[in-house]
Amino acid sequence: MKISKFATTIKIGSVILFTQALASEAAELKVKVADPLTSVINELSPQFERDTGHKLIVKFTPGPVVKRDIDAGEPFDLAISITPVVDALIKEGKIVAGTRADVAYSGIGVGIRRGAHKPDISSVEAFKRALLGAKSVAFAAQGASGIYFRTLIERLGIADQMKPKLKPMPPEGFGPAIASGEAEILVVTTSIIVGGAAELVGPVPAELQFYNSFAAGVGTNATQSGIAREFIKYVTSPANVAVLKANGMEPGAPR
Repeated sequence: MKISKFATTIKIGSVILFTQALASEAAELKVKVADPLTSVINELSPQFERDTGHKLIVKFTPGPVVKRDIDAGEPFDLAISITPVVDALIKEGKIVAGTRADVAYSGIGVGIRRGAHKPDISSVEAFKRALLGAKSVAFAAQGASGIYFRTLIERLGIADQMKPKLKPMPPEGFGPAIASGEAEILVVTTSIIVGGAAELVGPVPAELQFYNSFAAGVGTNATQSGIAREFIKYVTSPANVAVLKANGMEPGAPR
């Protein structure tokens, strides 16, 4: 049976209208994320995009840079950053207070090149010896973990001895530096190590531990506030706790 031109036109028109309807419902969500959450967000984003049809435009930077970008007027719908940054942005009226949610936290860990000998970091003295015995130590040039590390070597009384060994760098530099031997040891938020920068030796001793916590909030001037709230719920859902843990993080806020 032949299909009339009229019927064919109707079918083509229906397809076009359906496609246009989908396009009108889909949206781009601008998200600013602190880089210790890179592996988590990269793992969760594709499924959220498939489930909702929306597109995530994510910019990963050190936590303080998230605030710097927002203060400079860079548009955003959602920020997921170190908790002090999110709280400061709420006080400044740049994030809606009622949207704030604790996302995850991660301690500080020690990383090395995959397959290399793992130093003993089981006690404060052992950790101190590992730092002094290393030829070079990488840490975050910006962000809470970098500030923690500089303070830590002062506390341990080894700041002067460590000066020639120190390699402050951005997160994207950790992996290449460890792989090439430019840095023998990496001391940074554990999620960055587990996310692929290096092999995890373990957490720093409990007496020295510092927890980097992360929160989320929707921008006051967000154009996609509803979708931003959806994504917060998705990331913090019990169904995704396993993803957080697999990437070196724990859900919620440190107790």
